[in-house]
Amino acid sequence: MKISIVGFGYIGAVIGAVYAELGHSVHAIDSDVSSMNDLNQGICHVPEPALRELIKKGVENKNLSGSTSYDSILGSDVVLVTVGTPLSDEFDADLSAIRDVFKMLSGYVSDGQIIMVKSTVPPGVTRQMANEFLAEKENVFIGFSPERLAEGNAIQEFRTLPIVVGGINDKSTERCADFWSTTLGVEVIKVSSCESAELVKLANNQWIDLNVALANELAILCDSLPYNLDILEVIQGANSLKKGQHYVNILTPSIGVGGYCLTKDPWFVSSLGEKNGAHIKLPGTGRRVNDMMPSYVADNIIAHLAEKNEDLDSVKLAILGYSFKTNSGDVRFTPMEKFVKELFNSGLKHISVFDSTISESAITDERVFRTKSWQECMSNADCLVFGAAHSDIAVISMLEIAEHMSNKGLVYDGRRYLSKDEIAQLVDLGVSYKGVGRSFGSKN
Repeated sequence: MKISIVGFGYIGAVIGAVYAELGHSVHAIDSDVSSMNDLNQGICHVPEPALRELIKKGVENKNLSGSTSYDSILGSDVVLVTVGTPLSDEFDADLSAIRDVFKMLSGYVSDGQIIMVKSTVPPGVTRQMANEFLAEKENVFIGFSPERLAEGNAIQEFRTLPIVVGGINDKSTERCADFWSTTLGVEVIKVSSCESAELVKLANNQWIDLNVALANELAILCDSLPYNLDILEVIQGANSLKKGQHYVNILTPSIGVGGYCLTKDPWFVSSLGEKNGAHIKLPGTGRRVNDMMPSYVADNIIAHLAEKNEDLDSVKLAILGYSFKTNSGDVRFTPMEKFVKELFNSGLKHISVFDSTISESAITDERVFRTKSWQECMSNADCLVFGAAHSDIAVISMLEIAEHMSNKGLVYDGRRYLSKDEIAQLVDLGVSYKGVGRSFGSKN
């Protein structure tokens, strides 16, 4: 099967690489000339495990290529649209890229082709684009299929997760569904319209964002109460309750929520409600809670240092993990950027970072010292912050931490989630511990 993918960013690259591996002919279309030139050399800059190897293999096998031209559309069976829809100044979806794509498609699309949007859009956009640019095209099947892949495990999830699809009419729904089921062999969930499918993606991401916001607020509550509480223990207990066919499933707190989707999609929902007279509160509330977590953690660390009468000018703070998510090299909207800025604004002068998953240019703040090893990063640190728990970070032992840090330093656990035994070991070694919603020392 011949597949064209318009927009070869994170999602486009994952889809293209998997389909090329399956033996299909995949052609990427992207306005970024440099990116397409790199692709044709087998080079991929998307920070997803195993993706670069798959891209290289696909190019070498002549199953994967790219260009800035739409000419490949003429011979394609399926066209997948995966361009970005960033947050506009009005907290709505910026649809300029997807509009440009459909305008271009109108000059190339022919009978029998499937056009499927995977870019995150508010309900109604797929049908709007089809009516505006492809209304005169007969026997063209147009639908929407939400992208629901988790970074760090995107390739495996694309191969196995159920795929939701909804078309502009019943025939389009059936043709779009047949494409996924015959090529991937995964479960396909057909919904009644493209609008329903569009809302599925927004519902998924709003649920995740609100769930994390709940965990974060419970963690803040644990921190405020005069007891030695562990939010992970509380969540574990709460999640044992079965409601209907499922169990309560509260996620874990952290320094903050990042990434391209979760930071914008709830605002799409909020804006959509306002435009249609539904003044819903939860999407914006969840966003504000999660957005303030980097400041909250920074304030906690500064307060601890003040209690120890530390001179902020001389304090050395080390960060292990800078990307927004464990085992992902993606730094788009990472909460660590705001976290670092807050620390500098509070008076810290020496901040070092180690993260083997991110590119050389990922950290734009020139005040940050980028190290080549976790040992160098932690050396004589007064405070160590786990911003992520990448595989090479998660294996660092408590003894190694104590040996490299300064005496009586602080470990702030923003995402590694040390066990109580590990925490006790740290304390025995003379290192203080604090986590988001996790306190184990006496409070006076």
